[in-house]
Amino acid sequence: MTPFGRKLRDLRAARNLSLKQMAGGIGVSAAYLSALEHGNRGAPSWYLLLRIIRYFNVIWDEADELERLAGISAPRVVIDTAGLVPEATEYANRLAAEIGALEVDDLKAMLAFLESRVKKSSA
Repeated sequence: MTPFGRKLRDLRAARNLSLKQMAGGIGVSAAYLSALEHGNRGAPSWYLLLRIIRYFNVIWDEADELERLAGISAPRVVIDTAGLVPEATEYANRLAAEIGALEVDDLKAMLAFLESRVKKSSA
């Protein structure tokens, strides 16, 4: 499941909507919506994202959050380490091989570390 898929499912569940109801409301099939929620489809198009935002009639902050989550929800990622230090290539390959075995707390710690490094380098 992608971050966007989880948020979409949470929004749908909070409103007690079935996949079929929501799919009809935004003009896609229930199968496509299920695949989007489960991360078996890539991030939605901008047009579909707008339809989802309108369907849920969310406020600006939540609309921005949906857009942000869609931007970080590609379920299949390619990391190009050409031209980087060997450690970057090793890290990318080890992460690809081991990501399924990592605990949620480990992933959260890695994300927090990455976020702190991004903030530090942009300051």
